[in-house]
Amino acid sequence: MSTRGPIQVADRHLFDCIIDARSPAEFALDHIPGAINCPVLDDDERRIVGTIYKQQGAFEARRVGGAMVAANLAKHLQGRFAHMPHDWKPLVYCWRGGLRSGSMVAWWRLVGWDAQQLAGGYKRWRQHVIAVLDALCPQLPLRVVCGATGSAKTRVLHALAEQGAQVLDLEGLACHKGSLLGAVPGVDQPSQKAFETQLATVLESFDLSQPVFVEAESRKIGRISLPTSLIERMRASPCLEIAAPAEARQAFLLRDYAYLGDDGDTLAQRLDALRPLHGKDTIARWQDWARHAQLAPLFAELAELHYDPLYARSQAAHFHQWAQRQAVHTDALDEPAIAQLARRLRALV
Repeated sequence: MSTRGPIQVADRHLFDCIIDARSPAEFALDHIPGAINCPVLDDDERRIVGTIYKQQGAFEARRVGGAMVAANLAKHLQGRFAHMPHDWKPLVYCWRGGLRSGSMVAWWRLVGWDAQQLAGGYKRWRQHVIAVLDALCPQLPLRVVCGATGSAKTRVLHALAEQGAQVLDLEGLACHKGSLLGAVPGVDQPSQKAFETQLATVLESFDLSQPVFVEAESRKIGRISLPTSLIERMRASPCLEIAAPAEARQAFLLRDYAYLGDDGDTLAQRLDALRPLHGKDTIARWQDWARHAQLAPLFAELAELHYDPLYARSQAAHFHQWAQRQAVHTDALDEPAIAQLARRLRALV
């Protein structure tokens, strides 16, 4: 049996496997990257034990829960871990580094594995994520990629990454395109905590001596809120603007959002949120186009009447170095043009 001291978050990479002993619902909300979920109590069992604790007390809850824990640990030993070698070294955590992970560690050590418990559990991991965001966001050497709606900013970020540049793809992490119509069909956004875990993991990978390209974003991407420290850093950073004509942006939007024509009723419903800004007659026209999958006139008016005026106002108001921005002009936004834009943006920094 190991005599190691408490295992900290920074030590997690020293182990062969990270086991999250919490319930599936807790794991789905957020977890340490790379961890596997092997619940000591599943969601229903955790609810049952919690109810017994409140109604009958700790002893009865532990008696009933202990039997459930023993049965689940036996299943894990007979299943997922049946063929692990004797020198296998797992790190186990639960919510606070308490009874659930402690029970698994005790059993695993009895088998003969050098199992260790993460001090403080997921709660300590969460503290680590917040500390990373607080420490690194103000240091990021950001270059903020701006451009009117349809300027292919996200696709340019992908091209930059393909060319070896450091990229912070916030919309990719948030699983949302950032606008009113940005929900991705069939893809749920992560929880706020899971987003922040992914963000912290990406930030830790950056070389802070080299620029990091990021798309200009508002405070929220769908229902995900960006850390205030990151927003402040973005707004204080140099801006790079993609300048493309309306025709090129329209053609890109029709390619990139073609799926919106598959569910006209949902699209029409989303447009209703703009009614206070544009009035019932304009919204009725847009909704009619949406229901009949007439995306070309819809996108053209949305850009002309809503997104372009909003862009013109918001950039100067929110980005402190907007007046000193460097612009790259393009007549097209197809794949070759996007790759060329990425190369030109890299040459500016």
